[in-house]
Amino acid sequence: MKTLDISKTNYKVSDFLTWQKAGSLVLSPSFQRRPVWEPGAKSYLIDTVVRGLPMPIIFLREQKSDLTTFEPKREVVDGQQRIRTLVSYIAPSFIKDINPARDIFTVKRSHNKELYGKKFSELPGETQQAILDYEFSVHILPSSTDDREVLEIFARMNATGVKLNDQELRNAKFYGEFKTSMYKISSEQLNKWRTWKIFTENNIARMEEVEITSEFALLILKGLTGKTQASISKIYNDKDAEYPECAEVERRFRIIMDTIDDTLGDGLKYVPFSKKTLFYTLFAFIYHCQFGLKSPIEKVNTKPISNDIVAKIKLLGKRLQNKTAPEQILEAATRRTTNLNSRQALFNYLVKETNIG
Repeated sequence: MKTLDISKTNYKVSDFLTWQKAGSLVLSPSFQRRPVWEPGAKSYLIDTVVRGLPMPIIFLREQKSDLTTFEPKREVVDGQQRIRTLVSYIAPSFIKDINPARDIFTVKRSHNKELYGKKFSELPGETQQAILDYEFSVHILPSSTDDREVLEIFARMNATGVKLNDQELRNAKFYGEFKTSMYKISSEQLNKWRTWKIFTENNIARMEEVEITSEFALLILKGLTGKTQASISKIYNDKDAEYPECAEVERRFRIIMDTIDDTLGDGLKYVPFSKKTLFYTLFAFIYHCQFGLKSPIEKVNTKPISNDIVAKIKLLGKRLQNKTAPEQILEAATRRTTNLNSRQALFNYLVKETNIG
């Protein structure tokens, strides 16, 4: 059985630029053709580099030295889009087949307000230096590694058998205003998600808290809806380029989450509303109390939640738990809880029993 001698090291962005300028970097091996990234993905990458956040490993393969320049050549077998994005942002003239429509871009405001719309040459010196000094973890395959072995390596790396869920697919597809907002405000609530036991660590790892946050944004924008992956993806697409309601939706989301924490807090995990499907109903009800369902997206003062309403929420939670609520409500709470009719029935039950108009 053949064992590959893979070396592991770190290289700076400036190293890749130097190799590209010298012609000793091969960015597009024939067996690894991939779709060109959208501008949003490129913008996200630059912001990631500026913030010094980690990225997946870059894989290179050594090639024989050039007989004219005597320079060793390196082939990018995984990571070519990341490297091409950085080179085209920093020094586009280094790319021989540069296509301005495809390769030239600037950072989006939603990713980094300080870098928004600026070329690399227009950035402050310390920011330029941070980008050039950013280090990638790199694995280098020996030149004796043939294409078949490279493909086998990546087949093994991706052979987990775990299919990407819908939110993970959205994360890979969208890089615009709505996505940036959803990931930001959902991560702000990480301690609450954990304390309330809404999600397991595996749920969080698979971005389920981002998905429900997206549903809450949809609720704030459009009112009660049934849960469909198509409707969630549509709002990501519709608000990808422009999301004018962003600041107000974020403000309202934070207020509702804080209200739930202040009124129910740790006790939430002991009532049925900690089940994520029923948590949607609780969020919708609290939102209705404080803002009014389908209220215009403009900055308005919130209405306080009385102790009496909080007590009734807890009582209704116990009825659901003890199965003493009306039969149709129990059915809505246990079957197809993401269906619009079920959500509407549960919401109406809370409204009626608490005398909220």
